[in-house]
Amino acid sequence: MSDAAQPTAAEVRAAAEAVKAALDRHLEAVEHRTGDDDPAVYDAFNALAAAAEAYDERLYDRYDEVTPFEIPGADGSLPPYAGPEEPHALSVLIRRDYAVVEPQRLLAQAQRIADLEADEDGPESAAVVGASTHAALGVLFGEYEPDEIASRHKEFGLEEGDSTLWVSAAEELPDPGEWLEAPFEQADPERIVCRFDVSAVFDDELPDEDAARA
Repeated sequence: MSDAAQPTAAEVRAAAEAVKAALDRHLEAVEHRTGDDDPAVYDAFNALAAAAEAYDERLYDRYDEVTPFEIPGADGSLPPYAGPEEPHALSVLIRRDYAVVEPQRLLAQAQRIADLEADEDGPESAAVVGASTHAALGVLFGEYEPDEIASRHKEFGLEEGDSTLWVSAAEELPDPGEWLEAPFEQADPERIVCRFDVSAVFDDELPDEDAARA
C-alpha cells in the first residue's frame, strides 16, 4: 500500500476511540439486558465487532500491527436488519452437519429401530436396512426429532460438525405448502432477528508459538 493510501495517525486514533465507545455501549446494553435475545445487546455486539474490525484494519495499514482479539460472528457476517419492527411470524432455519464415523453402529441402530416398529405394527411393516446408509438415515431421522439426534449423535455413529440456527422475521406465515419444494431458497439475511453458530473454529487452540506469547 502506498503512503498516500495509508490512514493517518489521527484516523487510527479515531478508530481506537470508536472501539472504546462501542465497548461502553456494549457493556451498558449487557447490564440492562431484558432477556437472552435482547436486540439492544445484539446491536451493541455487532457495533463493537465492526468498530474493532475497522480499528484492526487501520492499525495494520498504518503501523503493520494487529490486535490480539477476534470476535466471531462479526457484523460483516450479516447485513443490517431490514425486517419488520414487530414480527408477526417467524421462520427458524437450522443446519447441523454430521460425519458418519461409525457406519456399522449407524446401521445397527437403524435396524434396531426398524425391528421395534415391526414388533409393534406387524412383520409386514418391517424395514430392512441392510448395508444401506441411505435407508439407515431415513429410519433414524424418521424416528427421532433433530434435537434428540443432536444430543445422542455418538450413539448413532455420528460426529458433530458445524451448526447454525437462524431466527428470521416475517409479516405473516406463508400459505401451507408454499415453500416446501425449496425451503431455504428465500432465506433473507436482512430479516434475521438473531443467529446462533457452533463451530470448532471458535474453540481452536493457539499454535505453540502463539500460545507462548499469550
